[in-house]
Amino acid sequence: MQHLLYVSRLIDRLNQRVGNSILWLILIAVLISAGNALVRKVFQISSNALLEVQWYLFSAVFLLGAGYALLKNAHVRIDFFASRLSRRTVHWIEIVGILVFLLPLCFMLIDLSWPLVWNAWVSGEMSQNAGGLMRWPVYLLLPVGLALLFLQGISELIKRAAYLRGVLVEPREESEYSEGSTAEKEISIHALTAAKDIR
Repeated sequence: MQHLLYVSRLIDRLNQRVGNSILWLILIAVLISAGNALVRKVFQISSNALLEVQWYLFSAVFLLGAGYALLKNAHVRIDFFASRLSRRTVHWIEIVGILVFLLPLCFMLIDLSWPLVWNAWVSGEMSQNAGGLMRWPVYLLLPVGLALLFLQGISELIKRAAYLRGVLVEPREESEYSEGSTAEKEISIHALTAAKDIR
């Protein structure tokens, strides 16, 4: 189980870094949008490429941030029902949800989206707008973002299984750690493991 938890922490760090990185994409999108509007008003010049870059960046934030949202427990939940159940029951429900819905859906969408990326790459597909951009980079965001979400689903599955076995503290708290508190979490994991060994 410790090896699986190590893999889980690696996945968490990956999505944490991706999440921290895509924050800059939001700033870049805002600057491009403001610059494009300014140039259009002052010089009466517009660029379809700059307009498309904005929604490319928005797509990158939305798709690449899906795994980060799952890590931070920022996705939509029905806490009204979950609050009435025991924590163990909630984690069993989440395990079933990850295995039955999340992982198969991610796998299916990756499988369906990859040919779209490949065909756009091979054909050199371009935007239909004059001066528009190549399409394959934005298509590539779909399988990459889903792969990050798939990996985070594996990480959440490991953490919930570890919690049910008594090896890990509450996974919800574990998923909300900051980079500075990782050592504290690892100490608590080792303390729980040591306590079980003593028993």
